[in-house]
Amino acid sequence: MSLSPDIDRILLGPGPSMTAPRVMRAMAAPTLSHLDPLFTALLDDVRARLGRVFQAPDGAFAFAVSGTGTSGMETTVANLVQPGTRAVVVVTGYFGDRLAQMCERYGATVTRLDIEWGRACDPEALRRILAQHPADLVGLVHAETSTGVLNPVEALAAVAREHGALVLVDAVTSLGGHEVNVGAWGIDACYSCTQKGLGAPSGLAPVVFGPRALEKRVKCRSFYFDLHLLEDYWLRRKYHHTMSSVLVYALAEALAVVEEEGLAERWARHERHHRAFAEGLDAMGLSLLPPEGERLWTLNAVRVPDVVDDAAVRKFLLEEFNIEIGAGLGPLAGRIWRVGLMGASSSPRLIVLLLGALERALARQGRTTHA
Repeated sequence: MSLSPDIDRILLGPGPSMTAPRVMRAMAAPTLSHLDPLFTALLDDVRARLGRVFQAPDGAFAFAVSGTGTSGMETTVANLVQPGTRAVVVVTGYFGDRLAQMCERYGATVTRLDIEWGRACDPEALRRILAQHPADLVGLVHAETSTGVLNPVEALAAVAREHGALVLVDAVTSLGGHEVNVGAWGIDACYSCTQKGLGAPSGLAPVVFGPRALEKRVKCRSFYFDLHLLEDYWLRRKYHHTMSSVLVYALAEALAVVEEEGLAERWARHERHHRAFAEGLDAMGLSLLPPEGERLWTLNAVRVPDVVDDAAVRKFLLEEFNIEIGAGLGPLAGRIWRVGLMGASSSPRLIVLLLGALERALARQGRTTHA
Protein backbone atom coordinates (compact mmCIF):
# COMPACT_ATOMS: atom_id res chain seq x y z
CA MET A 1 0.00 0.00 0.00
CA SER A 2 1.33 3.40 -0.97
CA LEU A 3 1.91 5.88 1.85
CA SER A 4 1.72 8.87 -0.53
CA PRO A 5 -1.37 11.12 -0.24
CA ASP A 6 -3.95 10.22 -2.88
CA ILE A 7 -5.27 13.74 -3.43
CA ASP A 8 -4.66 16.49 -5.96
CA ARG A 9 -4.55 19.79 -4.10
CA ILE A 10 -5.18 23.02 -5.98
CA LEU A 11 -2.03 24.88 -5.03
CA LEU A 12 -2.69 28.62 -4.98
CA GLY A 13 -0.38 29.58 -2.13
CA PRO A 14 3.07 31.16 -2.13
CA GLY A 15 4.63 27.94 -3.39
CA PRO A 16 4.80 25.28 -4.55
CA SER A 17 2.64 25.96 -7.57
CA MET A 18 0.85 23.34 -9.64
CA THR A 19 3.11 21.03 -11.63
CA ALA A 20 2.08 20.29 -15.20
CA PRO A 21 1.40 16.59 -15.96
CA ARG A 22 4.10 16.70 -18.61
CA VAL A 23 6.68 17.69 -16.00
CA MET A 24 5.48 15.00 -13.58
CA ARG A 25 5.73 12.36 -16.30
CA ALA A 26 9.33 13.37 -16.98
CA MET A 27 10.21 12.35 -13.42
CA ALA A 28 9.21 8.76 -14.20
CA ALA A 29 12.15 8.30 -16.58
CA PRO A 30 14.77 5.75 -15.46
CA THR A 31 17.17 6.97 -12.80
CA LEU A 32 20.67 7.73 -14.04
CA SER A 33 23.90 8.17 -12.16
CA HIS A 34 24.94 11.77 -11.54
CA LEU A 35 28.06 11.12 -13.68
CA ASP A 36 26.38 9.17 -16.49
CA PRO A 37 27.21 10.80 -19.87
CA LEU A 38 23.51 10.95 -20.75
CA PHE A 39 22.82 12.78 -17.50
CA THR A 40 25.71 15.22 -17.79
CA ALA A 41 24.56 16.03 -21.34
CA LEU A 42 21.18 16.92 -19.83
CA LEU A 43 22.98 19.16 -17.31
CA ASP A 44 24.52 21.05 -20.23
CA ASP A 45 21.03 21.52 -21.69
CA VAL A 46 19.66 22.78 -18.35
CA ARG A 47 22.58 25.18 -17.98
CA ALA A 48 21.94 26.66 -21.42
CA ARG A 49 18.19 26.98 -20.83
CA LEU A 50 18.71 28.63 -17.43
CA GLY A 51 21.05 31.14 -19.02
CA ARG A 52 18.32 32.09 -21.48
CA VAL A 53 15.55 32.30 -18.86
CA PHE A 54 17.76 34.48 -16.62
CA GLN A 55 18.77 36.44 -19.76
CA ALA A 56 22.34 36.12 -18.53
CA PRO A 57 25.24 37.88 -20.27
CA ASP A 58 28.11 36.20 -22.07
CA GLY A 59 30.60 34.79 -19.60
CA ALA A 60 27.99 34.08 -16.91
CA PHE A 61 27.71 30.72 -15.18
CA ALA A 62 24.13 29.50 -14.76
CA PHE A 63 23.37 26.21 -13.05
CA ALA A 64 21.17 24.66 -10.34
CA VAL A 65 22.09 23.95 -6.73
CA SER A 66 20.66 20.93 -4.95
CA GLY A 67 18.20 22.32 -2.40
CA THR A 68 15.42 24.91 -2.23
CA GLY A 69 15.58 28.64 -2.96
CA THR A 70 17.33 29.22 0.36
CA SER A 71 20.21 27.04 -0.85
CA GLY A 72 20.46 29.37 -3.85
CA MET A 73 20.59 32.33 -1.48
CA GLU A 74 23.32 30.70 0.57
CA THR A 75 25.32 29.72 -2.52
CA THR A 76 25.49 33.32 -3.71
CA VAL A 77 26.22 34.74 -0.26
CA ALA A 78 28.83 32.08 0.61
CA ASN A 79 30.82 32.91 -2.53
CA LEU A 80 30.52 36.71 -2.43
CA VAL A 81 30.63 37.53 1.30
CA GLN A 82 33.44 37.13 3.80
CA PRO A 83 34.27 38.72 7.16
CA GLY A 84 34.62 42.45 6.55
CA THR A 85 32.43 42.61 3.43
CA ARG A 86 30.30 45.75 3.55
CA ALA A 87 26.75 44.89 2.52
CA VAL A 88 23.65 47.02 2.17
CA VAL A 89 20.51 44.87 2.10
CA VAL A 90 17.13 46.27 1.10
CA VAL A 91 14.52 44.75 3.42
CA THR A 92 10.94 45.01 2.18
CA GLY A 93 9.71 41.89 3.95
CA TYR A 94 10.50 38.49 5.42
CA PHE A 95 12.88 37.33 2.70
CA GLY A 96 14.86 40.55 2.58
CA ASP A 97 15.36 40.04 6.31
CA ARG A 98 16.53 36.47 5.66
CA LEU A 99 19.06 37.74 3.10
CA ALA A 100 20.39 40.26 5.63
CA GLN A 101 20.72 37.52 8.24
CA MET A 102 22.50 35.25 5.77
CA CYS A 103 25.05 37.96 4.97
CA GLU A 104 25.64 38.50 8.69
CA ARG A 105 26.21 34.77 9.24
CA TYR A 106 29.01 34.90 6.67
CA GLY A 107 30.67 37.79 8.42
CA ALA A 108 29.46 40.82 6.49
CA THR A 109 28.95 44.20 8.10
CA VAL A 110 25.33 44.68 7.13
CA THR A 111 23.48 47.97 6.80
CA ARG A 112 19.76 47.39 6.43
CA LEU A 113 17.50 49.63 4.39
CA ASP A 114 14.15 48.78 6.02
CA ILE A 115 11.04 49.65 4.03
CA GLU A 116 7.45 49.47 5.26
CA TRP A 117 6.07 45.99 4.58
CA GLY A 118 3.74 46.28 1.60
CA ARG A 119 5.73 48.98 -0.19
CA ALA A 120 8.54 48.84 -2.75
CA CYS A 121 11.92 50.49 -2.28
CA ASP A 122 12.43 53.91 -3.87
CA PRO A 123 15.81 53.96 -5.69
CA GLU A 124 16.50 57.38 -4.14
CA ALA A 125 16.34 55.80 -0.67
CA LEU A 126 19.04 53.36 -1.74
CA ARG A 127 21.11 56.21 -3.20
CA ARG A 128 20.94 58.09 0.11
CA ILE A 129 22.00 55.13 2.23
CA LEU A 130 24.88 54.22 -0.09
CA ALA A 131 26.14 57.81 0.15
CA GLN A 132 26.33 57.31 3.93
CA HIS A 133 27.39 53.63 3.96
CA PRO A 134 29.69 52.60 1.07
CA ALA A 135 29.10 48.96 0.16
CA ASP A 136 30.87 46.12 -1.58
CA LEU A 137 27.56 44.36 -2.18
CA VAL A 138 23.90 45.37 -2.39
CA GLY A 139 21.30 42.66 -1.75
CA LEU A 140 17.79 43.02 -3.21
CA VAL A 141 14.64 40.93 -3.29
CA HIS A 142 12.94 41.35 -6.64
CA ALA A 143 9.64 39.70 -5.68
CA GLU A 144 8.99 39.85 -1.94
CA THR A 145 6.89 36.74 -1.31
CA SER A 146 5.78 37.86 2.14
CA THR A 147 4.15 41.10 0.98
CA GLY A 148 3.29 40.71 -2.72
CA VAL A 149 5.65 43.60 -3.58
CA LEU A 150 7.66 43.89 -6.81
CA ASN A 151 10.79 45.96 -6.26
CA PRO A 152 12.18 48.04 -9.18
CA VAL A 153 15.34 45.97 -9.47
CA GLU A 154 16.56 47.50 -12.72
CA ALA A 155 16.62 51.00 -11.17
CA LEU A 156 17.97 49.78 -7.83
CA ALA A 157 20.75 47.82 -9.53
CA ALA A 158 21.75 50.92 -11.50
CA VAL A 159 22.11 52.88 -8.25
CA ALA A 160 24.17 50.11 -6.68
CA ARG A 161 26.52 49.95 -9.66
CA GLU A 162 26.92 53.74 -9.61
CA HIS A 163 28.46 53.19 -6.17
CA GLY A 164 30.68 50.32 -7.32
CA ALA A 165 28.80 47.56 -5.49
CA LEU A 166 28.07 44.05 -6.65
CA VAL A 167 24.34 43.45 -7.14
CA LEU A 168 22.81 40.30 -5.62
CA VAL A 169 19.15 39.61 -6.43
CA ASP A 170 16.57 37.20 -5.03
CA ALA A 171 14.28 36.18 -7.92
CA VAL A 172 12.63 33.26 -6.13
CA THR A 173 9.07 34.40 -6.86
CA SER A 174 9.68 36.31 -10.08
CA LEU A 175 11.66 34.01 -12.40
CA GLY A 176 9.27 32.52 -14.94
CA GLY A 177 6.46 34.95 -14.13
CA HIS A 178 8.08 38.38 -14.42
CA GLU A 179 10.95 39.57 -16.55
CA VAL A 180 14.34 38.94 -14.95
CA ASN A 181 17.12 40.34 -17.12
CA VAL A 182 20.43 39.65 -15.44
CA GLY A 183 22.49 41.02 -18.32
CA ALA A 184 20.64 44.21 -19.22
CA TRP A 185 19.87 45.14 -15.60
CA GLY A 186 23.45 44.82 -14.38
CA ILE A 187 22.77 42.02 -11.90
CA ASP A 188 25.94 40.24 -10.77
CA ALA A 189 24.42 37.22 -9.04
CA CYS A 190 20.85 35.96 -8.90
CA TYR A 191 19.07 32.96 -7.45
CA SER A 192 15.61 31.46 -7.70
CA CYS A 193 13.74 28.19 -7.12
CA THR A 194 12.04 25.57 -9.26
CA GLN A 195 8.64 25.23 -7.58
CA LYS A 196 7.07 28.61 -8.37
CA GLY A 197 7.14 30.42 -11.71
CA LEU A 198 9.12 27.67 -13.44
CA GLY A 199 6.53 25.03 -12.56
CA ALA A 200 8.72 22.14 -11.41
CA PRO A 201 8.76 20.40 -8.01
CA SER A 202 10.96 21.89 -5.30
CA GLY A 203 14.45 20.60 -4.66
CA LEU A 204 16.71 22.61 -6.98
CA ALA A 205 17.70 26.27 -6.93
CA PRO A 206 18.63 27.95 -10.23
CA VAL A 207 21.57 30.32 -9.75
CA VAL A 208 23.58 32.56 -12.04
CA PHE A 209 26.90 34.32 -11.43
CA GLY A 210 27.80 37.06 -13.88
CA PRO A 211 31.36 37.92 -14.95
CA ARG A 212 31.92 40.52 -12.20
CA ALA A 213 30.73 38.14 -9.50
CA LEU A 214 32.94 35.35 -10.84
CA GLU A 215 35.91 37.70 -10.79
CA LYS A 216 35.21 38.97 -7.26
CA ARG A 217 34.26 35.68 -5.61
CA VAL A 218 35.77 35.05 -2.18
CA LYS A 219 37.18 31.94 -0.53
CA CYS A 220 34.06 29.96 0.31
CA ARG A 221 33.81 28.57 3.83
CA SER A 222 31.11 26.07 2.81
CA PHE A 223 32.07 22.83 1.06
CA TYR A 224 28.60 22.13 -0.32
CA PHE A 225 28.10 25.62 -1.77
CA ASP A 226 31.68 26.24 -2.94
CA LEU A 227 31.40 27.68 -6.44
CA HIS A 228 34.80 26.30 -7.52
CA LEU A 229 33.68 22.77 -6.60
CA LEU A 230 30.29 23.24 -8.24
CA GLU A 231 32.00 24.45 -11.42
CA ASP A 232 34.17 21.33 -11.29
CA TYR A 233 31.03 19.20 -11.31
CA TRP A 234 28.91 21.12 -13.82
CA LEU A 235 31.73 21.98 -16.23
CA ARG A 236 34.45 19.39 -15.69
CA ARG A 237 32.48 16.35 -14.45
CA LYS A 238 34.39 16.03 -11.19
CA TYR A 239 32.45 14.41 -8.38
CA HIS A 240 31.02 16.80 -5.79
CA HIS A 241 27.70 15.34 -4.63
CA THR A 242 25.04 12.97 -5.92
CA MET A 243 22.58 15.15 -7.76
CA SER A 244 18.99 13.94 -8.11
CA SER A 245 18.44 12.84 -11.69
CA VAL A 246 14.63 12.91 -11.38
CA LEU A 247 14.63 16.54 -10.20
CA VAL A 248 16.86 17.48 -13.12
CA TYR A 249 14.49 15.70 -15.51
CA ALA A 250 11.64 17.78 -14.09
CA LEU A 251 13.55 21.05 -14.31
CA ALA A 252 14.65 20.35 -17.88
CA GLU A 253 11.06 19.63 -18.92
CA ALA A 254 9.72 22.70 -17.08
CA LEU A 255 12.30 24.93 -18.77
CA ALA A 256 11.30 23.45 -22.14
CA VAL A 257 7.67 24.37 -21.34
CA VAL A 258 8.74 27.92 -20.48
CA GLU A 259 10.65 28.36 -23.71
CA GLU A 260 7.92 26.81 -25.84
CA GLU A 261 5.43 29.30 -24.42
CA GLY A 262 7.94 32.13 -24.91
CA LEU A 263 9.25 34.39 -22.17
CA ALA A 264 7.34 37.52 -23.21
CA GLU A 265 4.12 35.54 -23.68
CA ARG A 266 4.56 33.90 -20.29
CA TRP A 267 5.09 37.23 -18.52
CA ALA A 268 2.02 38.64 -20.30
CA ARG A 269 -0.08 35.67 -19.17
CA HIS A 270 0.91 36.22 -15.54
CA GLU A 271 0.13 39.93 -15.76
CA ARG A 272 -3.23 39.31 -17.45
CA HIS A 273 -4.35 36.77 -14.86
CA HIS A 274 -3.14 38.89 -11.95
CA ARG A 275 -5.21 41.82 -13.23
CA ALA A 276 -8.27 39.61 -13.71
CA PHE A 277 -7.91 38.35 -10.14
CA ALA A 278 -7.49 41.90 -8.78
CA GLU A 279 -10.65 42.98 -10.65
CA GLY A 280 -12.54 40.04 -9.17
CA LEU A 281 -11.39 40.97 -5.68
CA ASP A 282 -12.43 44.57 -6.23
CA ALA A 283 -15.91 43.44 -7.29
CA MET A 284 -16.14 41.56 -3.98
CA GLY A 285 -15.07 44.59 -1.95
CA LEU A 286 -11.60 43.14 -1.27
CA SER A 287 -8.23 44.71 -1.98
CA LEU A 288 -4.53 43.96 -2.36
CA LEU A 289 -1.92 45.19 0.11
CA PRO A 290 0.61 46.89 -2.23
CA PRO A 291 -0.48 49.91 -4.26
CA GLU A 292 -0.93 49.68 -8.02
CA GLY A 293 2.45 49.75 -9.73
CA GLU A 294 4.20 47.89 -6.88
CA ARG A 295 2.31 44.60 -7.12
CA LEU A 296 3.59 41.18 -8.02
CA TRP A 297 1.69 39.25 -10.66
CA THR A 298 2.82 35.92 -9.27
CA LEU A 299 1.96 36.47 -5.59
CA ASN A 300 -1.12 38.44 -4.56
CA ALA A 301 -1.31 39.75 -0.98
CA VAL A 302 -5.04 40.03 -0.25
CA ARG A 303 -6.10 42.09 2.78
CA VAL A 304 -8.15 40.07 5.29
CA PRO A 305 -11.31 42.09 6.02
CA ASP A 306 -11.97 43.27 9.55
CA VAL A 307 -13.75 40.74 11.83
CA VAL A 308 -12.99 37.90 9.40
CA ASP A 309 -11.18 34.85 10.81
CA ASP A 310 -8.19 34.40 8.50
CA ALA A 311 -7.47 30.80 9.54
CA ALA A 312 -11.12 29.75 9.28
CA VAL A 313 -11.27 30.97 5.68
CA ARG A 314 -8.12 29.07 4.74
CA LYS A 315 -9.42 25.93 6.48
CA PHE A 316 -12.75 26.19 4.63
CA LEU A 317 -11.04 26.57 1.25
CA LEU A 318 -8.85 23.54 1.92
CA GLU A 319 -11.54 21.25 3.30
CA GLU A 320 -14.46 22.24 1.07
CA PHE A 321 -12.73 23.15 -2.20
CA ASN A 322 -9.32 21.47 -1.90
CA ILE A 323 -7.67 24.87 -2.43
CA GLU A 324 -4.54 25.89 -0.57
CA ILE A 325 -3.71 29.57 -0.08
CA GLY A 326 -1.05 31.01 2.21
CA ALA A 327 -1.19 32.93 5.47
CA GLY A 328 0.64 36.15 6.26
CA LEU A 329 4.14 36.12 7.77
CA GLY A 330 5.63 38.21 10.57
CA PRO A 331 3.75 41.48 11.16
CA LEU A 332 1.29 40.54 8.39
CA ALA A 333 0.18 37.31 10.09
CA GLY A 334 -3.61 37.31 10.22
CA ARG A 335 -3.75 40.44 8.07
CA ILE A 336 -3.30 39.05 4.54
CA TRP A 337 -3.85 35.93 2.49
CA ARG A 338 -1.07 35.11 0.04
CA VAL A 339 -2.43 33.85 -3.27
CA GLY A 340 0.04 32.45 -5.76
CA LEU A 341 -0.82 32.60 -9.47
CA MET A 342 2.43 31.14 -10.80
CA GLY A 343 3.30 28.81 -13.62
CA ALA A 344 0.51 26.29 -14.21
CA SER A 345 -1.43 27.84 -11.29
CA SER A 346 -1.87 31.03 -13.32
CA SER A 347 -5.05 30.11 -15.21
CA PRO A 348 -8.52 31.65 -15.67
CA ARG A 349 -10.23 28.45 -14.50
CA LEU A 350 -8.43 28.47 -11.16
CA ILE A 351 -9.02 32.19 -10.66
CA VAL A 352 -12.77 31.78 -11.16
CA LEU A 353 -12.80 28.76 -8.85
CA LEU A 354 -10.90 30.60 -6.11
CA LEU A 355 -13.04 33.74 -6.27
CA GLY A 356 -16.21 31.68 -5.99
CA ALA A 357 -14.84 29.64 -3.11
CA LEU A 358 -13.62 32.75 -1.32
CA GLU A 359 -17.07 34.31 -1.67
CA ARG A 360 -18.60 31.20 -0.06
CA ALA A 361 -16.03 31.23 2.75
CA LEU A 362 -16.70 34.86 3.60
CA ALA A 363 -20.47 34.39 3.42
CA ARG A 364 -20.18 31.70 6.09
CA GLN A 365 -18.76 34.37 8.37
CA GLY A 366 -21.61 36.72 7.60
CA ARG A 367 -19.70 39.04 5.30
CA THR A 368 -21.24 40.14 2.02
CA THR A 369 -18.70 40.21 -0.77
CA HIS A 370 -19.86 42.96 -3.06
CA ALA A 371 -18.96 46.62 -3.00
